[in-house]
Amino acid sequence: MTNENTAPSSAAHGGERLLVVDDEADIADLLVTGLRFVGFDVRAAHTGAQALAVAADFRPHLLVLDVMLPDIDGFELCRQLTRNAEQTGVVFLTARDRTADAITGLAIGGDDYISKPFSLDEVVARVRAVLRRIVPANSVVAAERGVLRFADLELDEDLHEVRRSNNVIELSPTEFALVRYLLKNSGRVVSKAQILAHVWSYDYHGGDTIVESYISFLRKKIDRFDPPLIHTLRGIGYSLRVGRAAVSEGMR
Repeated sequence: MTNENTAPSSAAHGGERLLVVDDEADIADLLVTGLRFVGFDVRAAHTGAQALAVAADFRPHLLVLDVMLPDIDGFELCRQLTRNAEQTGVVFLTARDRTADAITGLAIGGDDYISKPFSLDEVVARVRAVLRRIVPANSVVAAERGVLRFADLELDEDLHEVRRSNNVIELSPTEFALVRYLLKNSGRVVSKAQILAHVWSYDYHGGDTIVESYISFLRKKIDRFDPPLIHTLRGIGYSLRVGRAAVSEGMR
């Protein structure tokens, strides 16, 4: 497995920014792949110094943090990473399973503590549980500003601007409306009929092939960046998601 550190993004559910810090490359890659598959936007770091550098730009909502790192103790790194960060969750993941270590981790601001070896499903469940407690506060601020985000895709209503990987995407008014609808329903599958009703309005009397055309337009503009976000499910509809796609070329 490879580790691809993609550009910053932000947080609708399933698009929250996670920073995995572990000096064991295989474990870091496993976590990055698994967490991305369920829809999180994930970066990895293998040392404390690298984590500090990545976090300064990436501004993670949650850290999955190993305690034993080669340069900085994980507990000290937690203090440094959360010192000036509001609502940053911390899930410690470590081979040190002594009760005293767990108490220390939680006492300095950690939200959870998982011992190695671990179940990836358990990590995902605990990460989601922590995010449920901390992300709503961040989401309210974004909503007040008229900003919708998923992975590294961002739509700013006030500026009437769409960005992907920090690149401005030029869109027509209809394309903009379609992106807005997909973002509001990120992680869900929406049918052509639903898209027509919400983007073209209920009094539109044309065929639904127009949806296929506009989805194709968006893919050329938005999914020229990796990973692809717009996916097609045969006979069902379209979904904005990160991870392995259930895509049918027959329904573009």
